[in-house]
Amino acid sequence: MKRIFVCCALMIFFGAYTSPKKPVAIIFDTDIAPDYDDVGAMALLHAFADMGEAKILATISCNAFETTVPTLSVLNTYFNRPEIPIGIVQGHFPNKDCSQQWAQAIIASYPHVITSNSMATDAVTLYRKILAAQPDNSVTIVSVGFFTNLANLLGSSADTYSPLDGTTLVKKKVKKLVSMAARIGDDGKTGYEFNVMVDAAASKKVFANWPTQIVMSGFEIGEKILTGIPLIHNAAIQHSPVKDAFTVALTKDNNTLGRNSWDETAVLVAVRGIEPWFNTRQLHFDVEADGKNVLIPGDKITYLGFKQTPETIANTIEQLIMHQPVK
Repeated sequence: MKRIFVCCALMIFFGAYTSPKKPVAIIFDTDIAPDYDDVGAMALLHAFADMGEAKILATISCNAFETTVPTLSVLNTYFNRPEIPIGIVQGHFPNKDCSQQWAQAIIASYPHVITSNSMATDAVTLYRKILAAQPDNSVTIVSVGFFTNLANLLGSSADTYSPLDGTTLVKKKVKKLVSMAARIGDDGKTGYEFNVMVDAAASKKVFANWPTQIVMSGFEIGEKILTGIPLIHNAAIQHSPVKDAFTVALTKDNNTLGRNSWDETAVLVAVRGIEPWFNTRQLHFDVEADGKNVLIPGDKITYLGFKQTPETIANTIEQLIMHQPVK
């Protein structure tokens, strides 16, 4: 009897430490074109998926520019997940181009299944389809672009996938929203940030009405975290759209320090959590007509601050950006 008790105790003890953590179910919403930190963010996301830490439910573009869907398909295909559903924002707004031509370069050089935006699913339709099929309170949405899709989702009506309106569906199925957005300037109260400004009306709606937890990595976080230089000089990495995107853009910018890692911080926190890299404070924003975010009373948003140095966090992100597809 004593031997059985000891064996059971050992099984319970070791089971508590060896049971794998359930992967974080993620819908990734990106403006992938005006900047290439989105490429780094997708590299992190696929690295986490390869390590069993994340499950990518969908990759969705909030930007109507013509390269966005093919770029998502290139990266999903490169990481051996060409089947991941891809969505695209309704209509022709927002539309922000890839002026550095890194997206055009990787689209021309790498295989991809979905070759045009017209081949992708409407973003809100895809959101509703994916969310309706998930367990309650299980999905993390990572938003590293404009809030257009999320505002449209909140305003959506019942359909063939769910009898619930958009806000109720989000409240039922989404665990939290992790976003790279907003900025607190030198006055400690206000700021202008690209993701918020491009569709200010959508940002205002989401900030005011999103029904789950919001974790936000502001401009001043990623601004100080520089990555990409070790990647482009890593000779062991060959024929990689991630490396090529960074190489094209960093070279055109004559950048020898590295790119600001705004979007990567959102993926890092969404999958691995806030600690040990960041601390937080609770706050709330309103968004004015010109896109300025303004602190208002409230604690709806969990806003990141530095706990570790930017250089330490950059090293963590850099290693993940250099992750190679699992064969």
